[in-house]
Amino acid sequence: MRLRALLWWSGLLLALPVALPQALWVRRTALRLPPAAGVQQGLAGSEFAGEPLRLLLIGESTVAGVGVAGQGEALAGQLGTALAQRLRRPVDWRACGENGITAAQACQRLLPAALGEPADLALLVFGVNDSTALSSLVTWDRALRELNQALVARGCRVAFSGVPPMQHFTVLPWLLRRLLGARAALLDAHLLQLSGELAASHHPLQVRLAVDHLAQDGYHPSELGYQLWAQVLAERLSGSCGETAPATGAR
Repeated sequence: MRLRALLWWSGLLLALPVALPQALWVRRTALRLPPAAGVQQGLAGSEFAGEPLRLLLIGESTVAGVGVAGQGEALAGQLGTALAQRLRRPVDWRACGENGITAAQACQRLLPAALGEPADLALLVFGVNDSTALSSLVTWDRALRELNQALVARGCRVAFSGVPPMQHFTVLPWLLRRLLGARAALLDAHLLQLSGELAASHHPLQVRLAVDHLAQDGYHPSELGYQLWAQVLAERLSGSCGETAPATGAR
């Protein structure tokens, strides 16, 4: 992993004279979309009987719902609905997300609120901002460990969503797509190793994103993109949800 990281940094240095102007141009001209409107929690599958699965999402702009109008169309709402249909069980979902946040920043800014209510299953969704911020593997590792430890201490099962494939983000020029796509893949490879060490699950998004899977900014998912991501996650998470024990405390 260290050799792979070193090779990436070497490639960045070689590409810097072209990549830096491109990055500044994208930052200046890219369309800025707001987070999804509405409350950051909801109940999916209310037609089903049984105790609701308490689902918590913590993460960056995709958890905040950037790219769609409301949280019901974003990752948290779509995942709640997809899990409820698969489990034939209500899912009480909650989103704690912030646009532009890294995993290390989330330890300070999102974790206290996330721990304010109990959860059975927590999905951590990070990596895009850590890729663009060039977070080191040490910083990435430390932050994810801190988030995992705090959640597990509350009796919550932890799952990691894989880092999205940034090489498919159409707003980025070709060189930036290659560089950031490789950086995202590097962070995701480390996340896979770490999840095994922490006895958490890791769920990559191993699909090619088409144009209609992206919002008009070419960077965040569209409603269809969130739906695809939620279906992939629900398929992989549903197998272990039946074993999820209720977290300590009650709502």
